[in-house]
Amino acid sequence: MCRDGNGAGYRRKRTLVGNALVSMYAKSGLVLDASVVFDGIADKDVVSYNAAMQGLAENNLVDDAFRLFYEMIKGPVMPNYATFTNILPLCAALPNAVGDILGKEMHCYVLRRAELEHETVVINALLSFYLRIGRRREAQSLFGRMKFRDLVSWNSFIAGCASNGQWLKALDAFRELVNMKMIRLDSVTVISILPVCVQLFNLQLGKEIHGYVLRRRTLHEDISIGNALINLYAKCCCAESAFSLFLLIPRKDLISWNTMLDAFGVNQLETQFADLLYWMFMDGIKPDAVTMLTVVQFCASFSRIKNVKETHGFSLRSSVLLRDSELTLGNALLDAYAKCGNMDYASKLFDNLSGKRNVVTCNSMISGYLSHGSHDEAHIIFEKMSERDLTTWNLMVRGYAQNECPNEAINLFHELQYNGIRPDAMTIMSVLPVCGQMASIHLLKQCHGYIVRACFEDAHLKAALLDVYSKCGSVKSAHKLYKSTPKKDLVVFTAMVGGFAMHGMGEEAIRVFDHMLECGIEPDHVVITAVLSACRHAGLINEGLVIFNSIEQVHHMKPSMEQYACLVDLLGRGGRIKEAFSFLNRMPIAANANIWGSLLGACKTHHDVDMGRVVADHLLKIQTNDIGNYVVLSNLYAADAKWDGVLEMRRLMKTRDLKKPAGCSWIEVGSSKNIFVAGDYSHPDRRSIFSILNHLDKQIKELYKSPDI
Repeated sequence: MCRDGNGAGYRRKRTLVGNALVSMYAKSGLVLDASVVFDGIADKDVVSYNAAMQGLAENNLVDDAFRLFYEMIKGPVMPNYATFTNILPLCAALPNAVGDILGKEMHCYVLRRAELEHETVVINALLSFYLRIGRRREAQSLFGRMKFRDLVSWNSFIAGCASNGQWLKALDAFRELVNMKMIRLDSVTVISILPVCVQLFNLQLGKEIHGYVLRRRTLHEDISIGNALINLYAKCCCAESAFSLFLLIPRKDLISWNTMLDAFGVNQLETQFADLLYWMFMDGIKPDAVTMLTVVQFCASFSRIKNVKETHGFSLRSSVLLRDSELTLGNALLDAYAKCGNMDYASKLFDNLSGKRNVVTCNSMISGYLSHGSHDEAHIIFEKMSERDLTTWNLMVRGYAQNECPNEAINLFHELQYNGIRPDAMTIMSVLPVCGQMASIHLLKQCHGYIVRACFEDAHLKAALLDVYSKCGSVKSAHKLYKSTPKKDLVVFTAMVGGFAMHGMGEEAIRVFDHMLECGIEPDHVVITAVLSACRHAGLINEGLVIFNSIEQVHHMKPSMEQYACLVDLLGRGGRIKEAFSFLNRMPIAANANIWGSLLGACKTHHDVDMGRVVADHLLKIQTNDIGNYVVLSNLYAADAKWDGVLEMRRLMKTRDLKKPAGCSWIEVGSSKNIFVAGDYSHPDRRSIFSILNHLDKQIKELYKSPDI
């Protein structure tokens, strides 16, 4: 009996030593040695398996860790709470579908073991797992059913909600935790909730948390919290407060410096940014890839190509760029060169990264080429990409749309869907201008249907949709969409005012504008210009004068050049040409060619040749190469039978080699676009079209010959 007892004790000691060795070798990265020791343990217990699984996980041998877990389940050794705290984070790191299934299987296993089901540590691990894979409903249900929640439970839930963009839910959970007054907040709680304050732009709550931190010495001395508070003040546009806090941190780490640099960068404080960077170097702080990334982005925002090159050179000399395995800095440099307009440097850097390129690298290069109108080069890179994400497709679709290549944009949009990629709000936002360019109500309705089915609630997307409906001639659909939008912001109101304006519906535009003011929304120059444009198209002179005068008297803004142009055009169209001319000469800023041009058009409409000649003299001094001005003045002379003036205008057009571009129009019939250019006879149905036109021409002539007219 004694020998048996001693034998059991000896085996137990061997197991304990073996477990310690497995843990030591694994933590040292000697996985093979750890595996040999593990295999040599005769009486493996739960600690043996946990140590081995943890070691495999720490050395990124995930498959081996899972194999060991299933071997354990099939054997006599039962998993304990530590097993699940080791294995569940691995499930969260797997691809979504696989990790989801494995995690749920483990959850089911836990539910079958009563002692595990009530173990807070295990429930916390499950909670963290569900939040990490984005399963918000499951996480919330699990959190709600917990009989006992410790601080880890609350921190996991708050941080998980924040990482999934559920800012208000994270804030509600934080307030519930604070109101309990039973659990003291720790550094993890504070660091989890401060980014929520930033996202909600809730500076007041951030200040309250700052006050709580100041009253707790352990929190006040935590440098991570100090850095998070600097970020809070910076992102809430309080760079001065952020800097004051930075100065109070006694032992600044590199994150402190990087956070403060980012704060000055975000707030575009050039002098402070340069001074802080200089101070950092003088203090002997070695910059890392994050520092360089912040500097590159800051230089790019000011288009400082010289500073971008200097940063690039320093990154190479200090080997920061060479250690950039994720290519974050390399991609930022490429993007900076493109934004500064130096596509040669961007292209050279792109070629140098040929062996390490990722999707972001190619996206940056595509974006650079498209912003410079080089869509052919962008398309070449796009075609060569072995892997594309939704951003790649969105860039190409938007690039073609902006470069007035609607057919290419639509083809790419269809190809995107054919490849099984689900368009997002940005994709639709890129396609909508194409609908406007093609005047395709058919395609626009398809986009609208997709927005409804996908449940996109972006107000700016609805405003863009509303705007394009108006441009495609369907102002009724635009107004219907406007009325169905519950939360209208300035962008939605502006789109509706602009829609009514382009259709000459001045009174309706003014009603929408007045409703916006009643809702307490302050107008900007864009919406005021839109409503003035509506007044001029509808001939609402008095209403237009009232709105124009309100710009300075009510809204305390200075009128823009476009608003002056609207008022001059409004007066001119109404026949008050002398008043318009007098107003134009009293303007505090020099009138541009558009204003003089609109007044010249009014002179033509109202056959005021003398005033037209005076206006034309001013206009032709400012803008000599616009053939439209010569044509308007020539027509004005012709209407008054001043043929010498007509000949003079034609002579000037000829000597200055001015040619009027061919007129172009198009119409969509049965989802097919038909283009017509003046002097072009290439349309396949030209015979039937000209036959109908001739028939209509004869009918009109006969109608006007009728004695009743």
